Amino acid sequence: MRALFFLGCMLLATAIYSQQAKMVFSPDGNLKVNIEVKNGNLVYSVSYKESTVLVDSPLGLITNEGDFSKGMVLVKSTTGNVYKSYTEEKIKQSDVEYNANTLACSFKNEQEKEIAVLFQVSNNNIAFRYELPAWDKTMVCVVEKETTGFHFPTGTNAFLSFMMNPMEGFARTAPSYESGYQANVPMDQTTSGEGYVFPGLFRIGDTGWALVSETGVNSQYCAAHLSGFKNGGYTVEFPNPKQNNGFGNSGAQIGLPGVTPWRTITIGETLQPIVETTIPYDVVEPLYEASQKFEYGRSTWSWIVWQDASMNYEDQVKYVDLAADMGYEYILIDAWWDKNIGYEKMKELINYAASKDVGVFLWYNSNGAANDAFMTPLNKMNSSIARKKEMKWLKEAGVKGLKVDFFGGDKQETMRLYEDILSDANDYGLMIVFHGTTLPRGWERMYPNFVGSEAVLASEMLVFVQDIREKEAFYASLHPFMRNSVASMEFGGVFLNKHLNRDNKEGQTRVTTDAFQLAIAVLFQNPVQMFALTPNNLIDAPEFEIDFMKDIPTTWDETRYIEGYPGKYSVIARRHGQKWYVAGVNAEKSAKTLKLKLPMFAGQSVAMYNDNRKLETSLGNVKVSKKGDVTITIQPNGGVVLTK
Repeated sequence: MRALFFLGCMLLATAIYSQQAKMVFSPDGNLKVNIEVKNGNLVYSVSYKESTVLVDSPLGLITNEGDFSKGMVLVKSTTGNVYKSYTEEKIKQSDVEYNANTLACSFKNEQEKEIAVLFQVSNNNIAFRYELPAWDKTMVCVVEKETTGFHFPTGTNAFLSFMMNPMEGFARTAPSYESGYQANVPMDQTTSGEGYVFPGLFRIGDTGWALVSETGVNSQYCAAHLSGFKNGGYTVEFPNPKQNNGFGNSGAQIGLPGVTPWRTITIGETLQPIVETTIPYDVVEPLYEASQKFEYGRSTWSWIVWQDASMNYEDQVKYVDLAADMGYEYILIDAWWDKNIGYEKMKELINYAASKDVGVFLWYNSNGAANDAFMTPLNKMNSSIARKKEMKWLKEAGVKGLKVDFFGGDKQETMRLYEDILSDANDYGLMIVFHGTTLPRGWERMYPNFVGSEAVLASEMLVFVQDIREKEAFYASLHPFMRNSVASMEFGGVFLNKHLNRDNKEGQTRVTTDAFQLAIAVLFQNPVQMFALTPNNLIDAPEFEIDFMKDIPTTWDETRYIEGYPGKYSVIARRHGQKWYVAGVNAEKSAKTLKLKLPMFAGQSVAMYNDNRKLETSLGNVKVSKKGDVTITIQPNGGVVLTK
C-alpha cells in the first residue's frame, strides 16, 4: 500500500511537472532547451550533448500593463519546425540554410494577461523572443524591463567588452561600443556597473563555448546589453536613462500584438560554431526592398592617416588616384568636406572620381541634439526634412554612399534614427556605413543598403593611442570570435605605413608586422572596406603587398574556423568564388607554430605571406600535404595568409 502511495505521488508530480515544463531539441538532438515554471517564475535551462550550458535562468518582462516575471502559469504550448534558405552577399556566407525546431509557450500572470515565449532551436543555435498579444482593448504598452538572464555553471570564464558610461568621452558621444575587454576571466570578476555590450563569449569549463547576443532590433524597440555579473548570472539590461543626453525613454514602446528582438545563444564544444554562425540573420527578414542593386568593394580614405588637414580638393584627388591605381571601387571623403571643399567643388571631385571609375562615400554627422560632436556636415541627418533635401542633392551629385557618425546610444529614439536614415537613403540609392555607433543586430539582412558599422576599437584609435597600438594583435585575435562573429565590422584598417602619420618618418609607430596587416584584410569581414593605405605606399611598400591588396575581395561565400583561442591567436578561412584565403594573427609574446588542417588546399602548393624572426614580411610558397596538413609559424604581433 505504501509503495502504491509513493508511486501515485510520483505520477502526480510528473504530471504537474509536464504541465508546467516543456522541452525542445535541435534537429540533430544535441542541443536541448527546457522551459518551466518554478514557484510562479519562468526559467529555462540549456544543455549540449548532455553537458550543462545554462542552469535555471530567468525569463520575463515587466511592462506598464503588467508584470510577467512572477506569478506565472503555463497555459499552452505548441511545437513545430521552421526551414528556410536565403542568399545574402554582405555576410560571412552567401548561401544559407536554416532549419530549427520551435516551441511556443503561452503563460498568464496574476492579472490573467497572457504572454508567449517563442524558442527556435537549430543545430548549435538558440533564438528566443517574447510575443505580446493585445489584451482586451489594450493595444499599446511600454516594456520597462526585461528579466531574461544567463546563468552559466560555476567555473565559466567570460570574454566581455565594457558598456561605456553615457555622455562621456570625446564630445560626450559615448556610448559608441569602443571599449576594451575583460578576456578569459572568472564571471565574478565581471561586475561592471554599466554592464557589457553584446556579444558576450563564455568558456564553460572544459566542455565548450557559448556566445550570447541579440538580433532583430529595429525602430520598434531599444537595443539592450548584458548586466554585470550578479545573483549568479547576467541579465538583459535596457539603455542607461542618461544616454542621448537624458532624452527619451530607456524602455520600449510597442503596439500590440508585438514582439521583442531575438536573444541568441550559439553553443559548441569548439569555437567553430561561434565563428561560422549565421543566427543573427537566420531569424530576421528584409524590412524593405532594395531600390537598386548595391555594389560592394574596397575604398581609400585620407582621414585615417592624413587626418583633418587632408580635407581639401588636392589631397582628395590624390586619394581618388590611389583608389584608381589600386582598382578600388570607392573613396571615402571624411569630416569637414562641406567647409573645406564645398558643395559645388565636391560635384567636380565626384565627377573626377567617376572618370576614374571610383565612386564616392561622404561623411556626415548624425547629430543635432544628442551630444556635442561639432564636425560638419551637421544637422543634415537628424530630421526628415533636412535629410531628404540633402539626399536629393547627394543622388543628383552621384554619391554612392554615406558614413554617418556620432550616434547617441541605444534608446528606441536612436534606433528610430538609424532606421530612418537607412530607409530614406535606400529611396535615394545610397549605401550607409555607421560609425560612433551601436552593434548592428541583423541589419545586414534587414536593411538592403546597410553596409557595415564600426562598433569596435577601430583603426582611428591605433592612430591616437599608444596602448591600443600595443594591444592591436590582442584585439584582432578576439574579433573573429566575438564582435565580427555576429555582425559586419567596418574597422578601417590595413596600414602599410610604418608610422601612422603623413610623413611616415617618426612617431605613432606601428607594432604589428605587414603580414599581420594583410591578414586582417581577410580576418575582418565587412562588405565595404575602407582601407588605411596611403599614396606613398605605392612606392615604399613591397610590390607583392600592394598586389595582394589590389586583389583582396570584401565579400565572402564561405567562412570556416581553422584554429584559435580568443586573446591569443586566431586562424580562419574565407572563400570568395573559387579562391580561398586562410589568415591568422598571433597576439602572444612568442612565435607560435601551428599544424593546420586545410582540406581546401590538400596536395597543393599555395602562396604564403609570412614574417621571419626579424619580423620582416615576405612572399613564398608552401606545400600542403595530400591530407591537407601544413605547419606554419606566426611571429608575435605577426600574421600569415595562405591563398591559392
